[in-house]
Amino acid sequence: MSPPANTHLAYTPPDGGWGWAVVFGAFISIGFSYAFPKAIAIFFKEIQDFFGTSYSEIAWVSSIMLATTYGGGPISSILVNRFGSRPVVIFGGLLCGIGMISAAFCTSILQLYICVGVISGFGLALNLQPSVIIIGKYFLKRRPIANGLAMAGSPVMLSTLAPLNQFLFDNFGWRGSFFILGAILLNCCVAGALFRPIGMAADPVRKQSVKQAEKTVKEQPNNSAVEMVPPTAVSLLSGTEDEDDKDCCEKFNKYLDFSLFKHRGFLIYLIGNVLMFLGFFAPIVFLAPYAKHLGIDEYSAAFLLSILAIVDMIARPTTGIIANSKWVRPKIQYFFSFSIAFNGACHLLCPLATGYTGLVIYSIFFGLAFGMVCAMLFETLMDLVGAARFTSAVGLVTIVECCTILLGPPIGGTLIDTFGDYKYMFIKCGAVMVLAGTFLFIMNYYNYRMLVKEERERKATEETMKDNKHIRTETEDGNIWAKEKMQDGPEVEPLTDEKEGLKKEVNGKSEV
Repeated sequence: MSPPANTHLAYTPPDGGWGWAVVFGAFISIGFSYAFPKAIAIFFKEIQDFFGTSYSEIAWVSSIMLATTYGGGPISSILVNRFGSRPVVIFGGLLCGIGMISAAFCTSILQLYICVGVISGFGLALNLQPSVIIIGKYFLKRRPIANGLAMAGSPVMLSTLAPLNQFLFDNFGWRGSFFILGAILLNCCVAGALFRPIGMAADPVRKQSVKQAEKTVKEQPNNSAVEMVPPTAVSLLSGTEDEDDKDCCEKFNKYLDFSLFKHRGFLIYLIGNVLMFLGFFAPIVFLAPYAKHLGIDEYSAAFLLSILAIVDMIARPTTGIIANSKWVRPKIQYFFSFSIAFNGACHLLCPLATGYTGLVIYSIFFGLAFGMVCAMLFETLMDLVGAARFTSAVGLVTIVECCTILLGPPIGGTLIDTFGDYKYMFIKCGAVMVLAGTFLFIMNYYNYRMLVKEERERKATEETMKDNKHIRTETEDGNIWAKEKMQDGPEVEPLTDEKEGLKKEVNGKSEV
């Protein structure tokens, strides 16, 4: 089994310290990003009656919001690489507030699509990606735990927003509720202020050295100027000139690494997740309307989301701790596959719940399965590609996933409109997720086998190269020795006693 991918970072993540403050900020940002599109489903029944729309039309509000949140991933990743996580999250919080406040004055369902779906959805995208990325920069050994704690923000926010939204609607209507929720979303700006940059200390020094080198060259145009510039500055200056010569494609590839599409593990993860998201969000969006359809009162229907969120809140950090154990972490891809299949099994059994007690039991198991998937959603991706390529990987994954996220709830709404029953929507979502979990389990088994095989071949190649190098070294040494022997002439043998006697006898005859 292959170990987790190497980080390839130029610094050592602190695995604590200010990182826990970053986790708290990510807790808030991720919580709003995931929980808000689900929590506004409380208003769907009333907005549907207000505008006279169908189930599928009102479902597009959450679908567009979720799709924009995921589809804005590449833009968010580029902005994070360019400006860092802190300013991106603060700007995203402002967009969320502006979008929801504008939605309070909408007069058509199309305007809601734009204000809630596009503007607020893009603001949530600028909150989600940087929050996930910066955790990978602060944590390595404790990363699964940190991810689990940060992801727990979603159920905490959902369990809070679900009854809060019902309370706001009863007192202020859906327009006043949207206005207040817009103000609440501005707290994302505060969360973004906690994202202190890390691992970038060398950049200001580098830029200062480059500027100093350029200034020196301009002031000393003769050849002696080069001698006055420090060697490090000369190398930095030449490196800067080389960077300026790069074309637009190379610079764009620096922000989004398209070579990931040649990565086998990344492609397996991408295909499985695209299939999974076709049935991932629709059950949450339609859970409260389904309860109301069965004749359950509004507060009890909203409380189902709170039950789901409370169980989800416990499941995420618990899953993070389990995933960080020495028994599970090397096999975390299998654990992730099981979580997806377990999630689908819950949806397949949901139509058996025809009363409030059955829906409570379904919400408990659904919250457990949902929390397991969300806790490992990004950890498994980082395990495959490493922290250095994780920013690009998140951006590429989210832009591809947004298509199925966009279509999931409306397809569910179409099934409800066509058959007049919610059970077909739950069966569709469950079947798709079981299929996705099975696909990931089989393909991850294949991927691990191939990694072990490639590792053996690499070691065998290294051993062969090492042996060839050793033989070549011995041959070269022998050739050098023979060459030196030929240059020095024949070696003179020392005279033995016998040869010494013969020499004296010859000398005696010569004298006679």
